[in-house]
Amino acid sequence: MHGWSGKILTVNLTERTTAELILPAEVYQRNIGGKGLCGELLFDHFRYVWDDPRLPLAFMTGPLNNTSSPTSGRMTVMSRSPLTGAVCDASVGGRLGTVLKRAGYDGILVTGRSGDWCGLTINESGVALQSAGHLAGFAISDLHARLTTAPGMQSGAHAMVGPAAENGVRYAAIVFDGHYFAGRGGLGLVMAEKRLKFISVSGTLKTDVFDRNELKLAREEIYRLVAASPVLTGDLGLTNYGTGALYDLMRSRRMMPTNNFRQTYFEPAPSMNAYAYKKRYATKKFGCAGCHILCKKVGERGEIIPEFETMSHFSALVGNADLDAVVAANRVCNETGMDTISAAVALATYAEITGLQMTPEVLLKMLEDIACGRNDGALLGQGALRYARESGRPEVAMVSKGLEFPAYDPRGAYGMALAYATSTRGGCHLRAYPVAHEILRKPVATDRFSLSGKARIIKISEDMNAVVDSLTACKFLFFAASLEEYAKALQGVTGMRTSAQELLKAGERIYYRERIMNARNGFTAADDDIPARFFRESGSSSESLRIDPINRSEFLRERAAYYRIRGLDDQGLPTQEKCRELDLPC
Repeated sequence: MHGWSGKILTVNLTERTTAELILPAEVYQRNIGGKGLCGELLFDHFRYVWDDPRLPLAFMTGPLNNTSSPTSGRMTVMSRSPLTGAVCDASVGGRLGTVLKRAGYDGILVTGRSGDWCGLTINESGVALQSAGHLAGFAISDLHARLTTAPGMQSGAHAMVGPAAENGVRYAAIVFDGHYFAGRGGLGLVMAEKRLKFISVSGTLKTDVFDRNELKLAREEIYRLVAASPVLTGDLGLTNYGTGALYDLMRSRRMMPTNNFRQTYFEPAPSMNAYAYKKRYATKKFGCAGCHILCKKVGERGEIIPEFETMSHFSALVGNADLDAVVAANRVCNETGMDTISAAVALATYAEITGLQMTPEVLLKMLEDIACGRNDGALLGQGALRYARESGRPEVAMVSKGLEFPAYDPRGAYGMALAYATSTRGGCHLRAYPVAHEILRKPVATDRFSLSGKARIIKISEDMNAVVDSLTACKFLFFAASLEEYAKALQGVTGMRTSAQELLKAGERIYYRERIMNARNGFTAADDDIPARFFRESGSSSESLRIDPINRSEFLRERAAYYRIRGLDDQGLPTQEKCRELDLPC
């Protein structure tokens, strides 16, 4: 095949065996790769709980990895979330997706549980499992340094878990190449439960491309669109300020989650924006393999500058106005391998319930306690909802399906309320990302204070992003490009004749399958919801802008409309008719 390698590595850690899985070409064509291929391979195993050795942990590349297609360095990791019990997938950057293709594999499917910590090494000459007990407790930077200096691995790529995963934190991450995170939902804990400490990959193989000229033309078209996008490459865009470019925008729209979503405006924000980091740390840019936008930022002394979500949640959400403390909090999470969004929401929940002020000293100590599983941190590491329930205050946890909310208050963008509720992995902004049209006005502007028509927009966005995560590509590029351009890139790489509409239909199938997987595990309309706070309490209004509670009746009407458009019944469950249409088992 062109684009795909045609081989998936399977690893049974219990038996300490490896094999190669060869799938029919039509399975690749139907699922594309990445997220789609993960769902295909996990579907029949999703009845297992997250810590059952029979449940696979899947790492899948896409057909565009290891080609010249723009933003082709990403890959998808998927399993079942220890935090939510729902489908848990993460699109992650770095180099591992590209290097895995160079080693000759489209993905890795890990099952079983090792008797002791082990590491998996993959290269063109073979696959090996080795003891990793001596690496237990290593901070991420120390482990990464050890892996990158191993013989033959200087140009390799690596995935690893840190102390947070070892200590049972339910939102522990898998860290790629030192600081790219498969962060949400606790995939790091799934990997740690299998006693797999790291995966190291190297390779030099080339990916066969069907028509290099067709790919070149698609690539040039995408580059032209990106060059014309102020959001991506403008003076205040992502390439210059990273995702932190959104910080001032969220404040000005009065939708910056503050003090555990009790307010939506943070007074000290102007001194804690992306410009402040650039000035304080003299930042420079870097990014994933195959990307020319380079939205990641690093300081002149090597400081990893926080992404927007981290920047916002470790400041406004927890009431912290110390810029250096945000960088330090980000460093603690990076070194221990812990999702910053969930950690911050857990701490904000704790602060609201206990009345404790999150000074910089308290913030950093609490994060270290969470990662080490000690004192109150042991319970906070189980997630905001579990902590709030144990405290008798479940309504204080700002979650959907148990997953903590990111840095967009839905009272300032109503489409986000519906997107949080319908997301298959819980309180996530990346399944649909209505901020694109409600705030950034891409591809067209919609009224952010109205739910009318949002059901169809959310459904189409979910389908599109399922395709993006299957190709695999970066969602940011779709502020400028579209599936039209990427259909041409896919044709150039694989020879598969397709269109944007055909890709959207594949995305619908991929997303609907996740609804089936969740439904089989007890998720219903009761889980497609957001906390009562957003329906009862106002945000932080100004003289010229009111931030009112969301109308509950309108929300429920639009959710019902979403169910109809998605082909679900009135309880949000899959229907036989839609399953037949999409050729899926119900």
